[in-house]
Amino acid sequence: MPRVRIGKRWVGDGEPTYIVAELGANHNRDLGMARDLIGAAAEAGADAVKFQTYSAETLYSRKTPRFTYLEGVSEKDTWQLIKDIELPREWQAKLAGMCADASITFFSSPFDHRAVDELVALHVPAFKIASFELVDLGLIARAAGHGRPMILSTGMATYGDILDALRACWEAGNRDVVLLQCTSLYPAPARLANLRAIPGMARAFGVPVGLSDHTLGTHAAIASVALGCCVIEKHFTLDRKLPGPDHPFAIEPPELKALVAAIREVESALGDGRKLGPAPEEAEMFQKARRSLVAAADIPRGAPIRPDMVVTKRPGTGIPPKFLELIVGRPARRDIEADDVITWDMV
Repeated sequence: MPRVRIGKRWVGDGEPTYIVAELGANHNRDLGMARDLIGAAAEAGADAVKFQTYSAETLYSRKTPRFTYLEGVSEKDTWQLIKDIELPREWQAKLAGMCADASITFFSSPFDHRAVDELVALHVPAFKIASFELVDLGLIARAAGHGRPMILSTGMATYGDILDALRACWEAGNRDVVLLQCTSLYPAPARLANLRAIPGMARAFGVPVGLSDHTLGTHAAIASVALGCCVIEKHFTLDRKLPGPDHPFAIEPPELKALVAAIREVESALGDGRKLGPAPEEAEMFQKARRSLVAAADIPRGAPIRPDMVVTKRPGTGIPPKFLELIVGRPARRDIEADDVITWDMV
């Protein structure tokens, strides 16, 4: 499976999962809050933070209906809501600097061609294309043409949609692509997470595959690592009670820290898949807790060993139980006391 290099990190098979704290609009247009989010993500051990660069004027028609999932969250119409939470573009250089100071990677999802050019000027190491933009092949081609790795979310997509987007990258001369399984609901119910699409897309398209996770909690993201997930993107907030459309389903700093720790533990637990006997750390258990053939009664020297004279017990320092038939009928070479572990030199 190909690997993709994002900044100083390789992403793909055999590499640690690349963990992205999706900040999106959770800065609430407060630069101090954005700084705190960056610091908290870095402290939790995330590899990167990601913002979203869009403008209401180029993103939504003013006549777009309201989204039902925002009922009770905001009373604004869709266009005005987006206008009120869009990232001030003059912040982007400042945010990139904050990330550099915190030793965490900065990038942002572009939603228009101007955003692509602005992010190129900031030397972002990758472009993330949101699920809703997967059908905007012109935007994808514009970003892919700059030679940065492309991370494509695939919420709601068919394999045909994904192939169209991949071809847009390939035709722009860019084959450094990561796909993300995604369910475009906020929050997404676990029953629709479809984590098995991760290895499925990896087989189908021959590229690394990760997860953009909108489920509540962290268990789906953790489970995805066992299925080969190479990138995990998770919405992140300082407090789910803050006003804004993306705060309620995001995870908070202690949860992100726990997520990073759990992912690293799962990666360690996956191992290499080979079964080669006991690990060095298991040596004592191998010797003391496996079963051996043990004398069920005193066996005098020279007496033929009968089946009723032998039982299987721990420890495992004697003859393995599978060799019982080989010693039955053989004479004891010396006196064997009841509960002695039987070894080959005794028969």
